[in-house]
Amino acid sequence: MGIVPLERALQLAADVDLDLVEVAPMARPPVCKLMDFGKFKYESALKAREARRNQQQTVIKEMKLRPKIDPHDYETKKGHVVRFLKAGDKVKVTIMFRGREQSRPELGYRLLRRLESEITELGYVEAAPKQDGRNMTMVLAPHRATKAAAAERVAASAKAPRPPRDEDVVDAPESEAPATESADAGAPAGTPGQ
Repeated sequence: MGIVPLERALQLAADVDLDLVEVAPMARPPVCKLMDFGKFKYESALKAREARRNQQQTVIKEMKLRPKIDPHDYETKKGHVVRFLKAGDKVKVTIMFRGREQSRPELGYRLLRRLESEITELGYVEAAPKQDGRNMTMVLAPHRATKAAAAERVAASAKAPRPPRDEDVVDAPESEAPATESADAGAPAGTPGQ
């Protein structure tokens, strides 16, 4: 329409039964649009809801270790870290030092570097090992391919029907007796069934 006085713009909006909405108030002159404002608000709310639904939530899991951890315990904790990374979550690995262990931070550093080298195919170090008081922390994040695979698994599991489990099967109530026992039910109370 070009540059139109405010009164004429309001009259045009009233003629076509629409609202006059200021789109760019900082522009000189301000830019306005003729539209159904209620419909516009509804559609923008739908788009915002859809964007929130498709948004990936970043979860940070934490795994705590000690510098003198047993090899079997280390393997168990490493398995948890691998599971978290495969699920697409970040992992904060914390080494807790107590007493004299605080004077040997290289033990914790070596342990974190060992963990890093063993999970290189699943993730990378997002925050390098850093001493923070009695703790040393390192943050691991999954590779993009790992995160995408985890998102695909979640989407596939949401669409696929769930197979029935044992607890889904409901047994007949005990009050209903099988047909063979019902024949004995007609016999007098004192006589045994034949």
